[in-house]
Amino acid sequence: MTGEPVGLRKRGNPPTRKPEVWTPDLLEKVAWRVKAADEPFRGVTTSDGIRPGLFPLRGTGADVGKVYRAAEDYLAGLTEEQLAEGRFAMDDVSWRHWNNGARYFLRHGLLLEDFDDAGRERALAVVRESLSADGFRQMVDLMRLNLTIGELSGNTEGLNEWLYWFSLYGEPEDGGPWGWQLDGHHVNVNCVFVGDQMVLTPSFLGAEPVVAGSGKYAGTVAFRGEEALGHELFTQLDGRQRERAVVADTMPPELFVGAFRDNYELDHQGLPLSGMSAGQRDTALRLLGLYVNRAGDQHARVRMDEVRAHEGDTHFAWAGDPDGTFYYRFHSPVILVEFEHMAGVLFDNDYPSRRHIHTVVRTPNGNDFGVDLLRRHHARHHRPSTARSPNARP
Repeated sequence: MTGEPVGLRKRGNPPTRKPEVWTPDLLEKVAWRVKAADEPFRGVTTSDGIRPGLFPLRGTGADVGKVYRAAEDYLAGLTEEQLAEGRFAMDDVSWRHWNNGARYFLRHGLLLEDFDDAGRERALAVVRESLSADGFRQMVDLMRLNLTIGELSGNTEGLNEWLYWFSLYGEPEDGGPWGWQLDGHHVNVNCVFVGDQMVLTPSFLGAEPVVAGSGKYAGTVAFRGEEALGHELFTQLDGRQRERAVVADTMPPELFVGAFRDNYELDHQGLPLSGMSAGQRDTALRLLGLYVNRAGDQHARVRMDEVRAHEGDTHFAWAGDPDGTFYYRFHSPVILVEFEHMAGVLFDNDYPSRRHIHTVVRTPNGNDFGVDLLRRHHARHHRPSTARSPNARP
């Protein structure tokens, strides 16, 4: 079967790495993704439904001048053809097409591999100015580990450090809401600016392997802190606390709120931070900080204040063996973090190992992709072009 799946948008020339043959299996995989992305956006929530009023439109005092200028410089360096392929309206459905996978599957925007060095640097500058130094370094390391996968499998054509699609949304040059998406294998980051407020979710980061033992980037490591602090937190708990934290006898087959699960329903489970000692809560907040502090310092402080304001309603859930492989989750009204050791894909093991890790961060209750902020912005400024959730096709 060679026909393309129904529902794929055509925006000029398609991104590279597109399958030459659309098999029934590929068509089925794409079909359910298109269907999921076309669902009206609600956001990750509990069975009680959306909790309103959590994300007010306000000034933060964060300096966004550099990131706005980086976005303008990036756009100014694009050709008309590149602008047609790589720039989208804020309400474009492609926001919701991000996915962790090495194959094509609904990729959009401009491929970093196709840029010259200067163009690639302009794209990466937008990402760099949005993140902390540690956050940017982590994403670069994960992209480099993708090349390590290619080297180990003899497939650097299909797995390399620049096989990532960059898309820019909205109108940074006019001061309106805007954002960017970096999308590829094990690196899927969505970033939205509304004034000087920033939302950095959904963000999915992973790696296999988590250590480059050889190759161009030998010595690169990933997720050491997220793994070690997760282990430390669980082992600090006493027997009764562990009974409350453990939510399953076995680890889930995959993260609950990964790609195409924008409307997933998940109730709070596990041990509330209010049930921890002061020292245990400190460990929990340091662990949460590893995820929050991927954002630039000023925005990370604002986000951490938001997280700490709901500390009493934050739950820590666990499954697995602290001395082996495990899964953990933090869940509050304003943040949802998952970490899991995964079975092998590159490596030939059908059981979880510490060589393959997935993580995801969400903003529950309707503010992934900054949707709730965009709704409030529209209500205040009457700007229909930025009001709807990223769900409508242009």
